Amino acid sequence: MKKTLVKSRLSEFVVGLVFGLGLIVSGMTDPGKVLGFLDLAGLWDPSLAFVMGGAIAVGLFAFALAKKRTTSFLGGAMQLPTSRDIDRRLVVGSLVFGVGWGLAGFCPGPAIVSAGAGQPKAIVFVLAMLVGMWLFEVAEGRLRSTPINQAGTH
Repeated sequence: MKKTLVKSRLSEFVVGLVFGLGLIVSGMTDPGKVLGFLDLAGLWDPSLAFVMGGAIAVGLFAFALAKKRTTSFLGGAMQLPTSRDIDRRLVVGSLVFGVGWGLAGFCPGPAIVSAGAGQPKAIVFVLAMLVGMWLFEVAEGRLRSTPINQAGTH
């Protein structure tokens, strides 16, 4: 195994471990706490707002630093998102994400951490998420292979 591959895998492991521990410490892996945060009309728990605020602050700093660099800290090419479009796919995807988060109290990262800890609800959520991702890929593949008619629609 090459030295750079080992370094890359080790850094991926450490970043994933820190991320997972942060989710546990912040309470994001507890669906009850998340649903309490989303319950604006009931017993609202504002504590996750601080978690989100902290994540946004770290993200702003990290992206500002990343934009000034041409390579990552491990020497790889920087691949930052360039699209600023708000289209139907983004809006629909955001709505589906929000509905899933509101119904289950999980989003993907915390669900994977909770599934790894053996929480049955999280395991079901992760399996459903994987099926949903697969269904999206199947539908997307069919849309890409559908010929466009003269009106420019599928």
